[in-house]
Amino acid sequence: MPVTAPPPSRGWFAQLLLRLHFTAGLFVGPFVLVAALSGAVYALAPSIEQGVYRQELTAPSTATALPLADQVAAAERYVAERHPDDTVAEVRPAPEPGTTTRVMFTEEGLLESQTRAVFVDPGDATVRGDLPVYGTSGSLPFRTWISTLHRSLFLGDVGRLYSETAASWLGIVSLAGIGLWAFRIRRARRKRDLVLPDNRVTGYRRTFSWHAATGAWVLLGALFLSATGITWSHFAGDNVSSLRSALSWQAPTVDTALGDPSSAASAPGGEHAGHHGGGAMTMRSVTTTPEQFDQVLAVARDSGVRAAEVRIRPPATAGTAWTVEEIKLSWPVAMNAVAVDPSTMTAVSGVTWADYPLMAKAAKLGINTHMGALFGLANQVVLLLATLGIAAMVVFGYVMWWQRRPAGARSGRAPAAGALARAPWWGTAAVVVVAVGLALLLPVVGVTLLGFLLVDALLATSGRRRARR
Repeated sequence: MPVTAPPPSRGWFAQLLLRLHFTAGLFVGPFVLVAALSGAVYALAPSIEQGVYRQELTAPSTATALPLADQVAAAERYVAERHPDDTVAEVRPAPEPGTTTRVMFTEEGLLESQTRAVFVDPGDATVRGDLPVYGTSGSLPFRTWISTLHRSLFLGDVGRLYSETAASWLGIVSLAGIGLWAFRIRRARRKRDLVLPDNRVTGYRRTFSWHAATGAWVLLGALFLSATGITWSHFAGDNVSSLRSALSWQAPTVDTALGDPSSAASAPGGEHAGHHGGGAMTMRSVTTTPEQFDQVLAVARDSGVRAAEVRIRPPATAGTAWTVEEIKLSWPVAMNAVAVDPSTMTAVSGVTWADYPLMAKAAKLGINTHMGALFGLANQVVLLLATLGIAAMVVFGYVMWWQRRPAGARSGRAPAAGALARAPWWGTAAVVVVAVGLALLLPVVGVTLLGFLLVDALLATSGRRRARR
């Protein structure tokens, strides 16, 4: 007599979500934990830097600020004694009294997107020190170190796979958690237990209560960090960039070409330039004078560049313009940029925040929030709580797995397998379509998902064999 398959069960989807949530969390948990803890430190890094680098960042002189020409000349004299081959890459005037001007130089041996910044007191042109800085946000060594750890574990492109795995699966595990949380709503006797831990219970049930309640509070933060973190990743980030380019969702840039089409260029530094890259520095081949910085800034001010936080960049090659860009990352952001022809001292191209497409604005604001810059200290505190909450959820998950182990076993018990075998045809088809779509958009998810399925199949087969004995 032929063996017939069991009829589809109504509970297959909840079982599938639980199995996915468990399996992915078990294997990706260490990646998420490292990313969350390093992200927690990164969230506070801007505030930490204010104390660690107080000497370089503060200007004791109370005198009226000198022209940029005097400040640049002082920085050039300082650098000529130590790094004579360095050239000025950009200048960031002191944004407010009590802060220093940064005169930034290209230098051999630094990281991509990194420059040597000389910090000058604008009141008396005293050099307060020099440090390597990174990206549009001007990350100092401490934040650069934390950023590199957070991004790649100091393992280069290979290490970037860790952060891409963490960012990608954090969102998927969180979405599976939403589904499981929704199923609990119907069964929960006390609705408060959905968002607050129940300390009346003990053991596994208490740990589960803390895990679920913490997840409810950090869910939106986890999804946000996953979505914005993916845009920095290697493979998925390239796919996102290609999609944005195809849909014309990219941020506009100023045109710096001056007549000769072969010299066409645009102001560097996209929305990612403040964190993990962007804004690559090139060795300057055009001679500039300190006085030009004042002249170019004056033209930019007359052309709509109003923010105090700006960077002034000389042309990298002949036939291209100077650029002055607003780099105010906090709300309200300021992103206007102007290209200035040095021969006529006139603005030849410009971009304003209003020129950004809606999705480019959303991407910029999201990335600034991910970096803890958009809302200042409040932003940093919220990120700190979210990342610590994510780390706590990972720990709770492993504790639950350990608490579920059978008596005498060395490892915990996994949720029941076989959900897809019990699913209706349309359910299986939907799962396959979603899995393929995710694998195409997020290649690392595709590879690791295949690995999870293989491990899951081996575990399920092993479990059935033990049950027959």
